[in-house]
Amino acid sequence: MKKKQENEIVLPPGRVMKFFSPRPFILTALLACGLAAQPANATIYWFTDEDGVAHFSNVPTDKRYVPFTAANDAVARKTIPGTRDRRSDKLARVQYGAIIEEIARIYALESALVHAVVSAESAYNAMAVSKKGAAGLMQLMPDTARRYGATDRFDPVQNLHAGTRYLSDLLKMFNGNVSLALAAYNAGENNVVKYGNQIPPFQETRMYVPKVLDLYRKYQVSMKLPQIRRGI
Repeated sequence: MKKKQENEIVLPPGRVMKFFSPRPFILTALLACGLAAQPANATIYWFTDEDGVAHFSNVPTDKRYVPFTAANDAVARKTIPGTRDRRSDKLARVQYGAIIEEIARIYALESALVHAVVSAESAYNAMAVSKKGAAGLMQLMPDTARRYGATDRFDPVQNLHAGTRYLSDLLKMFNGNVSLALAAYNAGENNVVKYGNQIPPFQETRMYVPKVLDLYRKYQVSMKLPQIRRGI
């Protein structure tokens, strides 16, 4: 009997398929074949791991699995390295622009700052998952998501509400200092306090803060938004 290869779509009961495709049309075609082979009432689940491998299964044994539907097919293809075209980030920024504007207004934040965090955290990929388990547009950790009432971190609206509210709370905690708020968003507020209300000496955080600040300023200019003076 021919042994099935790891990237085949056929899913016997309880089996998991892992697939990495350098071209979106290959993934689309294989998914079409694989999904068509399933019973009409079967649900296929998927997630993308930290190595960019898309996992599909009819038995969601990993908590990262979410139902795969035609609606998120495009997202699935963009999640896999090599399939995102140059316009994807700009299109996604436009796609989420209205909801980011509204949610930023609710929590009294500049939309440019929220855009900067989303861009740095996930590049506007609502299905992004980090090696540490952060997920969604604003890369929420499970504890942060629970703290702010986000039951589905892959839901863009829930994720943006929770992440923006968290960022707003951090700005209040650090008296409007954007750099410290961003450091806390990346490394945790306890670490910022631990190091005397300074940016913690973690390489990732030391790189993250100036990156987001640079994006923040660029979005302020490109969106023609008034620059609100804060402690930066």
